[in-house]
Amino acid sequence: MKKHLQIQPEWFRREDESPDPLFFTEPRLVVHVDDATIEAARAYFEEALPADGALLDLMSSWRSHLPSSIRSHVVGLGMNDVELSENPQLHERIVHDINAHPTTSLADARFDAAIVTVSVQYMTRPVEIFREVCRMLKPGVRFHVLFSRRVFPTKVVAIWNSLPTARKRAELIATYFADGGDWEEPEFLDRSPGRRADPLYVVRAAKRR
Repeated sequence: MKKHLQIQPEWFRREDESPDPLFFTEPRLVVHVDDATIEAARAYFEEALPADGALLDLMSSWRSHLPSSIRSHVVGLGMNDVELSENPQLHERIVHDINAHPTTSLADARFDAAIVTVSVQYMTRPVEIFREVCRMLKPGVRFHVLFSRRVFPTKVVAIWNSLPTARKRAELIATYFADGGDWEEPEFLDRSPGRRADPLYVVRAAKRR
């Protein structure tokens, strides 16, 4: 994907501009796509993620949708302690407001892959966040950004709602990669399970060696 957009600050305004920790005070033990799409995400992860090593689950919640074949040490970074505690696939749980504080104390080149699942639309400082993910990944490994169509409407950034197609949203994510670290050219994949289910799309790129 070679089309990169010129990022504008107003893109990241939201209907609810209150601090995110207030919104996430109450745990939401729900999934954000339907069962068929969850299975499609699980199948994608089985194909695309390393079977072991260290995996960063960014903007994590009470489910990571990883297949049982993934034996990685999974670090979940999310907003709500209860949600993270309920996630049986996490080995480490870090409560962290990535929008307020895009940098973390996690080590350089620690991870063998990173994922963010149906949450990229809530990033208010995506370029800084993508740059931080790049720092934490080993050279040559990928950051996998999965997205669909459901949102918390008051917390989604304005640019997301203004884009009419999945392709346009993928181009937005590709811009985050282009501006946010030393990444190879992103790829766009459609892994939607069918017309009756929520769609599933992936934008992924590898950190340059």
